[in-house]
Order: sequence, then C-alpha cells, then structure tokens
Amino acid sequence: MGSVLPVGWARRRRREGSHGQTLVEFALLFPIFWTLLLGLIDFAFAFNGVLAVDHASRSAALVAAEAGNAAGGDCVILRDVEAQLTAPASAARVQRVEIYQTSATGSVMGSPTVYLRTGSKTCSYNGGTTITVPYTRDPNGYPEASRCNVLAGCGAGHSGLDQIGVRIVYTHGYLTPLHLFLGGGNSFTIDRSNSMRMEPIL
Repeated sequence: MGSVLPVGWARRRRREGSHGQTLVEFALLFPIFWTLLLGLIDFAFAFNGVLAVDHASRSAALVAAEAGNAAGGDCVILRDVEAQLTAPASAARVQRVEIYQTSATGSVMGSPTVYLRTGSKTCSYNGGTTITVPYTRDPNGYPEASRCNVLAGCGAGHSGLDQIGVRIVYTHGYLTPLHLFLGGGNSFTIDRSNSMRMEPIL
C-alpha cells in the first residue's frame, strides 16, 4: 500500500522553492540596479558641473563687458567666477580662466590673457577698492588698457566696441567608484566660454 502525503505538503514545497528563486533573482538584478544608481548620481553631479561652469562664464563675460578698460577689471571678473561656482561645484577645481577679444561671431581674436588658479593677485579697482583673487596671470595677451569700450572707437584697430569673451577650464571629479569598473579616469574637463559686447561709453 502506497504512503499518503500530508495535506498541503506540495503547497509548502512550492513556497519554499519560490524563496530560493527570489534570492537568485535579487542576486542577478542587484548589480544592475547598483550600477544604474551610481551612474545616475555621477551624471547628476557632472551635469550640474557643466551648467555651473557655463553660467559662471556667462556671468563673468557680463562683468567683463561692464568693467571695460578699467584697471583692476580682471580681478572683478575672476572674483565673479569664484562667486558663481558654488556647491556642489567648486571654484578650487578651476584650472584656468582666459579673457580675450572676439569677433562679432564669437571667434577668438589675438592672444588671450590667461589666469591660472594658483598663487594670488591683488588689484585696486574703482577708486581704491582692493580685491585679492587666487590667480596668477600668464601671459597678458589682452590687457585691460587695450580694451575698447567707447562707442565711436578707440583709434587704430578699434573702429567700434570690443566683444569680450571669458573661457573657464574646469576639472570635474567623479564622486562614485563607478569609473573604476568602466575603465575611465578619475575626472574629466569642462570647457565653457561666453562673449559679450562691451558696455558703451558715449
């Protein structure tokens, strides 16, 4: 005579088997979920960095257009760059800032004035206001005094107002270890520039 299995035995066996299946599915999906989460975090911070640097260059170009050919204008521009790059971006990650003349279409004309984010520079601006910024100049290709902000022009080579541009080169570091698994570096460079016409003096 065959043995009789207890009532509910088959149902209990199915439940126990489904626990193991759920664990296996979780083990397979967890690495994918974790990778997507880390990628989303890094993308969000990188996207914020791009927007922050672009905004800083646009704001600095506006300040440059208003500063004109005033002595110490570059310090005002650099101070604005520092002020715009707030958390989660960081002004400490700026490699260099370039100030240059552009054509009406935005093409670079001549050599830029380059500021490296190292050391310090102190300027006197607007009748004695002292500004110190953590930059050193090398070289001075577009000096403040050579910029034309006079509507009628500034003599030879300046038939009208200058277009002034500001370029910021910034290093963004990854925040998660995902780049280690993908074989990438620890950081990438964000390079943004904007230009504006000088505010005219009649």
